[in-house]
Amino acid sequence: MNKTAIIIPSRMSASRLAGKPLLKINNLPIICHVVNKAREANIGDVYVATEDQEIVDVVRENGGKAVLTGKHATGSDRIFEGYKKLNLTGINYLINLQGDEPMINPEDIINLNNKMIENNINIGTLGTDLKNDSILENENVVKVVTEKKLDTNNFAKAKNFFRKNSNDNNLNVYHHIGVYAYNVSTLEKFISLQQTKNEIQKRLEQLRALDNNIDIMVVLAKSSPIGVDTKEDFLAIKKIMEYKS
Repeated sequence: MNKTAIIIPSRMSASRLAGKPLLKINNLPIICHVVNKAREANIGDVYVATEDQEIVDVVRENGGKAVLTGKHATGSDRIFEGYKKLNLTGINYLINLQGDEPMINPEDIINLNNKMIENNINIGTLGTDLKNDSILENENVVKVVTEKKLDTNNFAKAKNFFRKNSNDNNLNVYHHIGVYAYNVSTLEKFISLQQTKNEIQKRLEQLRALDNNIDIMVVLAKSSPIGVDTKEDFLAIKKIMEYKS
């Protein structure tokens, strides 16, 4: 039987909004909202991997599990160290769930996990329809180009990921949701590879896989959560979540 664990990478020193994991919405830190969403998916144990003792303490105080790691260039590198430190056994798949998306839909996590297992996928991620053309020009929103059109029943190979619109008239462009599911052996291979120039220049860790001819499959998500990258993002999400409560 295939087993999955969710590991959420998190750190205090984000370049655009330092300390964001512990910013509070409805009196609960953002990182704890993400943990709760991951638990709602109910597909496996949930952990936070972080280089900051402060985050470890807050997660544990709120009933979550956390592991302290060293410093890492990317979240995927961090979750692999977390996986090793936690000494998890019998795990076939790891899901890297971004620690700054407190509105992630648990159904999308479940669907991605199911597609991974049913189709023996090595790396999978999520994409959703672009809400408007302005997203193409927003460098804080990552886009993914797929080989074919996505629908609820299929998945497609990623051709490219980008922040800035290159005006290439790409078909099948979607809003990329930064959730990654890995076959554990593929993640181990991925983190053993040097960061590529393309990855570093564009600040997109997934390009390391494509640059090394490792396929990433994209699954269509039902919803398009707002990630907390800036103060404006935080205030917008805070308003939505406090209104819903």
